[in-house]
Parts: sequence; C-alpha cells; structure tokens
Amino acid sequence: MRAYVVGNVALDETIGVADLPLPGASILGRELSRDLGGKGANQAVVLARSGLAVRLVTAVGADARGGEIRARLEAEGLAEGLTVVQASSDASIILASDRGENIVVTTNAAAEALSPQVAIAELWAAGPNDLLAMQGNMSSATTAAVLRAARERGMTTAVNPSPLRPYFADLWPLVDLAFLNEGEAAALGGAPALLGAGVQQVVLTLGARGARLISATGEGAVPAALARPVDPTGAGDCFMATALASSLRRGGSLDGRALRHAVLAAGLTVERPGTMRAFPTPKEMTAILATP
Repeated sequence: MRAYVVGNVALDETIGVADLPLPGASILGRELSRDLGGKGANQAVVLARSGLAVRLVTAVGADARGGEIRARLEAEGLAEGLTVVQASSDASIILASDRGENIVVTTNAAAEALSPQVAIAELWAAGPNDLLAMQGNMSSATTAAVLRAARERGMTTAVNPSPLRPYFADLWPLVDLAFLNEGEAAALGGAPALLGAGVQQVVLTLGARGARLISATGEGAVPAALARPVDPTGAGDCFMATALASSLRRGGSLDGRALRHAVLAAGLTVERPGTMRAFPTPKEMTAILATP
C-alpha cells in the first residue's frame, strides 16, 4: 500500500494580525513563522507521519527558495518525486487573525509547470491497493491526465478541489473521495451533485462544527475536537490526510472513526503556529490513530 500525492509545495510566510483587513486597509502584523507548506506537501507530510509509504510528486524552480524547499522535504523523507522546472518556486503569504481565521494567497507557477508526462511517470509502480491524492493547484492538463492514469491502474482517488478551478466540473467521474469545506460545496452544487457525478463519498469539513461524511447510502457526522485556535493554516489538509491514513491503515473505506481521527489531528494543528511544524508528530499521529 502506497500513497501518491500529486500537488504543490511552497514556502509559507505567516503574519499574525488582530483582524483580517478590509480592502484598501493598511494594518500592522507580527511575523509568526516561515515554514514548508503547499497543499500537496501538507497532505504528504501528514500521510508520511501516519506511517504510510508516500511519494510526493511536485515541482520547484531552480532558485534559492527551491533549494530551501528541497532541504525541508528531504528532512521529511519526501524529496524523491521532486522535479525542477523553469519557473519560480511557489510561495504563500498567510494572514492569521487573532479570531482563528486566515487568508492564504499562494503562487503556483512551479505547480502549473509540472507536465502530465512527468507526473504520470511517477506513478509507474502504482497499483490497485494504492491511493492518489490531489488538490486544485496543478494545471488542468496534468490534473486530468493523472486522475485518468490512476483510474486505469485501479487506484483510489481523493481530491480536495482547492483552490476551486473550472476544470473540475469534467473530472468528478474520476474521483472516488471528495473533501470540501462548506463554501466549496456550495459553489459546486452540494454533495448530491457530486454523488450524482460519480463521486463515491463526500466529506464536508465544517470548522468548529466538525465534519460530515455523505454517500449514496446515508450520512454521518462527527463533532469538532475542543481546541483553542491559534493558526488554522493547513488544518484542512491535515484533516484530509489523517482521514485517508486512518482508513488505509485499517484496510477499509472512509468511516466515522476516520473522521474522528481527522478532527483530533486538525484540532491539534490549529492550536499551534505555522504549517508543517503545527502538524502532529509521528508519535502524536500514532496515538491519534489508536483512538477508538
């Protein structure tokens, strides 16, 4: 069993603010962290810390930022699938408010430059017992090609369509598991529309109200973990990766226990500043995944 994550990697600069600014406002902030981030890398790190074999398929530019990203990925054991492209390495600017809210602005020049051919080549050893996880940062051509290649190999496909891109409308028949927040779900017509398009299970993350798991046969809900929010950056990625890891390690489909594990991991994440450094450690993930 192996997890393949095809997605972006970036350096995150997080600035703390009292409140998120209105258009045209100039406000003061404080530097909270400089950390490895990007939705693809976030999910890959949490999956790896859960004890799964993971290959992150991603891209950086031949610049100083790319060198720092490579070093940080090597520390997590996730640099083997890294490709250098002719583009600037990606970065994120994050405003994290004292209310536990945030705004994330991410560049994706390097992610967009990863070609379908290079990405598909990284799946050469993948088979029916393996997982593919994707997000919305890659080009339409690469996203479609990788999902089709995964379907041909019998892989389970999981997608968080963030940021929302128009091309996903044609790709839902290739997706088994969809992870969305309320805003994304509303923009896409809700869980019934996705199930009707071929998605097998839909997970809705509801912030402080927990999460819902919806399929054609019914739905269930889990409450959020008690937490004192400091920085929500990456919590959604941590949630998705933990839910997937929980189900994969137990050899089954997504269920209530997987979501309970996911809310525990996400709750721990929001109580810490930063991105990767806020995620549960391997020891913490072991304890979370042992929870009934």
